[in-house]
Amino acid sequence: MRVCMNQKNKTKLGKAALFGSALIWGSSFFIMKNTIANVPENFLLGTRFLAGALLLCIFFHKRLGKIDKSYFKTGFVLGGFWFWAYWFQTEGLYHTTPGKNAFLTAIYCVAVPFVTWIWQKKKTTKQNFLAALICITGIGLISLDGNLSIGIGDGLTLVGGLLFSLHIAYLGMKSGQKDPVLLTIVQFLFAGLWGAGISVFTEDISAIHWTVGQAGSLAYLVIMCTAVAVTFQSIGQSRVSSSSASLILSLESVFGVLFSVIFYGEKATVKILIGFALVMAAILISETDLGRKSGHTENNEKKRINKKTANVV
Repeated sequence: MRVCMNQKNKTKLGKAALFGSALIWGSSFFIMKNTIANVPENFLLGTRFLAGALLLCIFFHKRLGKIDKSYFKTGFVLGGFWFWAYWFQTEGLYHTTPGKNAFLTAIYCVAVPFVTWIWQKKKTTKQNFLAALICITGIGLISLDGNLSIGIGDGLTLVGGLLFSLHIAYLGMKSGQKDPVLLTIVQFLFAGLWGAGISVFTEDISAIHWTVGQAGSLAYLVIMCTAVAVTFQSIGQSRVSSSSASLILSLESVFGVLFSVIFYGEKATVKILIGFALVMAAILISETDLGRKSGHTENNEKKRINKKTANVV
C-alpha cells in the first residue's frame, strides 16, 4: 500500500513539474517579444543557453564526471536543432504576435510522429493524419490573411516548430540511458556556442542600452525559462509517461496566448480563436492517439520505466 501511494505521489509530482514547465515557457513569448526589441537575438540566445548550462553545472556539478564522448556527439546534433529552432521562432517573433508564435510553434506535437515515421520507419496512425489535417486548417485560420498569403513571421515560426519536431524525434532516438540533466547541459553548451559565435560576427552588442527591466527579462529567461523549466521537464518525464508528458507540455501554447492577451495586449479575433481551437484539438488527437491499442501502450510504458533508472533527477 505504501509503495502504491509513493508511486501516486511521484506521478502527481511529475505532472506538477511538467505543468510548471508549460506555464513558465508560456510566459516566455511576450517577454522574448519585448526583449528582442532592444537586445540582438543571437546574443540573447547565446547568453540564455550558455548561462543556463552554467547554472545547471553549478547545481548538478557532482554528475559532470559522467559525461563522455557520446554525450558530446549527441549533444552537438541536438544543440544545433535546438538553436536553429529557437532562432526561427525568435526571428518569427519580430513579425508576428506572441500568441500566434506560441500556437504555431506547437505544430511540433503533430509533426513528431511523421518525423519518427521517416527516420525510424515507425508507421503513423490514422489519428496522426487526422490531427495533421485539422492542424493545417487551424494554421490557415491563424496565419492566412485576406489575400490567402502567410506572413513572414508566421512562416518563420512554422519552420521553428518543424525544427523542434526534429529535435524531439532525434532526442527520442539517441537519448537511451543517458542522464537527462547532463544531456541538457551539453545541448545548452552547443546551442549557446552557435548563438555566441554568430553574434560575434554579426551583431554590435556595445549598442545595447541596458535597463533594469531588460536585465530582469534576461535573468528570467536564463533562470526560469531555461534552467528551471528544463529541470522541471526532466523531473516530470522521469515520473510520467511520454504521452501524458507531451499532452501537459502542449499547454505551453495556451499559456502563451493567455499571457500575451493579459500582458502584451494582443487582440484575438474570432477567426484566430477558431484557429487556436483547431490546433489544440489536433494536438490532443495526436498526443492521446485515440487509436492506440492498450497492449502497445503498456509495452511503451514498460520501456519507459526501464529507462527511468537513468533519470536520476
